[in-house]
Amino acid sequence: MNFHKNHWLLFSFTFFGFVGLSLIVGILPAIWVQNNAKPLPGAEPLTVLESKGLGVYIGEGCVACHTQQVRPLEMDLPWGRPAAPGDYAYVTPLGPWAPYAPAVLGSQRTGPDLTNIGQRQASDVWNYLHFYNPRSVVPDSIMPAYPWLFEIVSEVPEGKAAVPLPAPYAPEEGKFVIPNERGEALVAYMLSLKQLPLVAEAEPEAAASEPEAEATPAAPEAEQAATEDAATEQVTEPEAAATEVAEPEAEASAPEPEAQAPAPEPEAAAPEQEAAEPAETTAEETAGATAPETAAVAEWDSELGDSMYANHCVACHQANGTGLAAVFPPLAGNKVVLDDDPTEHIRTVLEGKSGSTIDGVTYASPMPAFAAQLSDEQLAAVVNHERSSWGNDALLVTPADVAAVRGGTP
Repeated sequence: MNFHKNHWLLFSFTFFGFVGLSLIVGILPAIWVQNNAKPLPGAEPLTVLESKGLGVYIGEGCVACHTQQVRPLEMDLPWGRPAAPGDYAYVTPLGPWAPYAPAVLGSQRTGPDLTNIGQRQASDVWNYLHFYNPRSVVPDSIMPAYPWLFEIVSEVPEGKAAVPLPAPYAPEEGKFVIPNERGEALVAYMLSLKQLPLVAEAEPEAAASEPEAEATPAAPEAEQAATEDAATEQVTEPEAAATEVAEPEAEASAPEPEAQAPAPEPEAAAPEQEAAEPAETTAEETAGATAPETAAVAEWDSELGDSMYANHCVACHQANGTGLAAVFPPLAGNKVVLDDDPTEHIRTVLEGKSGSTIDGVTYASPMPAFAAQLSDEQLAAVVNHERSSWGNDALLVTPADVAAVRGGTP
């Protein structure tokens, strides 16, 4: 075997060696993972429309700028929890000429990660606006527009809704923009991208039940130990009685207790101490009565509020809090945001809302619920951000206020 003189041997060895290493290192492990990854509890296969939307997503080159993989890094926290193989169990081949699952993980994040976009941005209206012209909802966006996913018609067909474009992006008067079949499929796929929680709560419960199971057979031993203790007590009772009989004799022979009988000073001092304690308690209660308001103002995390608003709210309500006319309501000067009672404001962020009428304008686009995504601290921070920005000056809230509304208490 002489590679220096036999060039066919050299190239054959190089070629088949490359193919073999590719199979061993890349292709075969990928096939194994694709065939053995189990979906997470609660996951559902893509519908026919969503599967078609995945094909549109790949065909339009969205994977070139967007990822669907959340890394276990602090900088990826806004996109969701770290990705797991079960997240991709239902990402299956698109057809006989595409035998492998689409590479939705991506390799470059020019735009935001889309792993959890169906929860972060659950409004189909917003997604249609974004695909028709991204600048209509994100003024600084560099994403290209996809007008070929839409049609401009003179009359909206029955069963469809026109995309409520802002005036600068709307077609001429009397014309309407509606999504075509490929546009509807792409938005359906986007809304299906929702991370499910990793279930790990069953293990502590199983561990907690083990001691109970172990305690059941050990019951006879415990009863035996209790019987032995009872016998010991019965043996020692005569000795204890003898000791009690001996103690009066010892007390009778000792004259000191008679000399120690008068002790008036401690009894006189006790009422003073009892009278002083209520005064101290009253002072503490007075100081504590104002503590919650001070904590509500001083302890909220403004940086967390900025971050939560930027990650979850700015796309619809805009960075300046003005929203989009007749599409997404403004937060600046909003009566609910400025109300001294923050209950409705907190409940709206927790549970979402649809069809609200504000200042005579009805907003049909639904607002998603954030109860499952944001903790009490995070939700309190974003509510405080909204109640203290853009000229708003309303009473701030605490995580305890959010917990009370989340729990259904008044």
